[in-house]
Amino acid sequence: MTVTRLPRPTLDSYEWQGKGLCRGKAVEQFFTEDLDLGQRARREQTEAAKAVCAVCPVVTQCLQHALAVPEPFGIWGGTTASERARMILDIAG
Repeated sequence: MTVTRLPRPTLDSYEWQGKGLCRGKAVEQFFTEDLDLGQRARREQTEAAKAVCAVCPVVTQCLQHALAVPEPFGIWGGTTASERARMILDIAG
């Protein structure tokens, strides 16, 4: 069977996003792939984003979403894209 179209998400699927502490913050804070920033600035930005996630009430749902999609960029559920890629490989065994 070949899938040619993904099902449309329902509002319930993304309701958790409205409760995220990242909502209303600068998007750039959670997407640190800008190579012009320099390694130290990217690291600081990543740690600042992860600090927001650490106290977020929907961090678990966010991480589950990022692993299921999978989200290839940004900080989701307190993890970077490379951390999530390793998690997916670990889950796959």
